[in-house]
Amino acid sequence: MLAKILEQRRKRLAEATAAVPLREVMARAKDQPPARDFRGALERAVGLGLIAEIKRATPSRGDIAPTLDPAERARSYEAAGADALSVLTERDFFKGSLEDLRAARAACSLPLLRKDFITDEYQVWEARAHGADAVLLIVAALGRRTAELRAVSQEAGLAALVEVHEESELVDAGDADIVGVNNRNLQTLAMDLSMMTRVLPKVLASVKIAESGLKSCEDAFRARAAGARALLVGEEVVTTADPRGRIRELKLL
Repeated sequence: MLAKILEQRRKRLAEATAAVPLREVMARAKDQPPARDFRGALERAVGLGLIAEIKRATPSRGDIAPTLDPAERARSYEAAGADALSVLTERDFFKGSLEDLRAARAACSLPLLRKDFITDEYQVWEARAHGADAVLLIVAALGRRTAELRAVSQEAGLAALVEVHEESELVDAGDADIVGVNNRNLQTLAMDLSMMTRVLPKVLASVKIAESGLKSCEDAFRARAAGARALLVGEEVVTTADPRGRIRELKLL
C-alpha cells in the first residue's frame, strides 16, 4: 500500500511542480505569518497532548466522513480541547487537499500538521505556503533522506514530526525532537498497538507521539506508560458524535 501511495504522490508532485515552480512556492511560504508553535503546544498540554485529525477517507476503511467541512471541524476540535490539528492533504487515497489545510488554518488558532506522504522539498515549502506549522516525515518513505527533509523543514520554519513504524527506523530518525510511533503497518495496513509499547521507550526525542488505533482511555494509559507525551488520533475523533467527550477521555482528563 505504501508503494502504491508513493507512486501516485510522485505523479501529483510532477503536476504541481509543472503548474507552480519551486521558487514561487518558496516566495509564498516566506510571505506567511510566523508558524504556530506545534512542539510547544504538545509540551504545554494538560494531560496527554492530543493532535486531532481532519480526514474524509482512509485506504483501510474507504469513506469515513465524505462531507466533512474542514473549517467547521477545526473549530469543533479546538472547542473540544485538542492541542493541535493534523490535516490530510493526500488526494487520491484520503480525499484531502491543500485547500482543507488553508480552511482549517483560517478557522482556528491551533498549530496545524500537514499530514501527507512527503518525499521532496517542494512539498515542505508547499505546506508552509498553505498555512502548515509542521510536516509529517515518514521514515519508511524517506529512509536516509529523512535528515535532508528535516533540514528543509527547519529552513521553512516548520516543525517536523518524524514517524517510525519499527525500532530499526530510529536510526534514520536521527536526533529529531518530535518522533511518532505509528501502530499501523503501512505495507499491510494491519494495526498493532504493541508497536508503541515496544518502540516508544527506545525513542530519545523530547516529544514522543503515539499514532493510530487509539480508541479508549485504556489505550491512552498504555501509550503514556510507554512514554508518549501526545497522541495523534484520526478515525476515533472524525466519526464520534461527541468530540469533546472523546478528546477529554483520550487526553486522560
